[in-house]
Amino acid sequence: MSQLRAFLALAEHLHFRDAAAALRMSQPALSGSVAALEESLDTRLVERTTRRVLLTPAGERVARRAENVLAELDRLVEEVRAVRGPLVGPLRVGVIPTVAPYLLPVVLPRLAEEFPGLELSVHEERTDHIVAELMAGRLDVVLLALPAPAQGVTELPLYDEDFVLVTPASSRLGAEDVPRDALNELDVILLNEGHCLRDQALDVCREVGARAPSATYATSLATLVQLVSGGLGVTLVPETALPVETRRAPNLALHRFTDPAPFRRIGLGFRSTSPRAEEFEALAAGVRAAIAELATGTPGIRPA
Repeated sequence: MSQLRAFLALAEHLHFRDAAAALRMSQPALSGSVAALEESLDTRLVERTTRRVLLTPAGERVARRAENVLAELDRLVEEVRAVRGPLVGPLRVGVIPTVAPYLLPVVLPRLAEEFPGLELSVHEERTDHIVAELMAGRLDVVLLALPAPAQGVTELPLYDEDFVLVTPASSRLGAEDVPRDALNELDVILLNEGHCLRDQALDVCREVGARAPSATYATSLATLVQLVSGGLGVTLVPETALPVETRRAPNLALHRFTDPAPFRRIGLGFRSTSPRAEEFEALAAGVRAAIAELATGTPGIRPA
């Protein structure tokens, strides 16, 4: 099965380096797996050139069949795990970067206690990537902002969290809650394209007719907050990220919005065809219980 996965990744990327990176393995290991598959089939599957890889006619045929074969094998493995018991054995979880550092320290200890037979592996990537990995069968579940940007994903809401306006301490905004249209007068800085949090912040701005004209962008929430601390603008930060990110940066002021405050919904997603739906419901319940503890005394976080 590992040889087929290696070959299918190579057929998709047509480049050993990119295919190896997608599978998180070394190029020599990938090359060895493909060569072993060619040896077992007694035929050449790929034509190696100096710049790229080409599939032979036999390779094209194997690639078409391999995807179906691996999908059936993955489904068989999932069915066996479902029979064996709830949340036992490996579970591959994808998490977006604006959730992972704030949610996982709260959730992982609880899941380890509640499901001692669970073997978690976590992959942190942006939304489009983890959803693609989920639909390809390389991840079992994903934690992301809803709605998921793909069909065929069953969504289980986990919690809602408000956005908080983070400004330099020298801002003229008062201590009281601010209306959304205050964004009209502010220079909002955002994450780079590809982050769902960027799109959510833009939606909040558009709702009140505000623009985000700043030419300054960042690849992480941590950098965004540091830029605000340096006086380059203001930004929107989800409630769960505040304790971690604002303690690292001086000269900040936090402003909550008047009701109804802008918010995002975080949920768990899995393939709608998966036979492990009951297991994932149990997983979602465990995450919600951990979030309920985190939300105590914090009205900006609301478990689903």
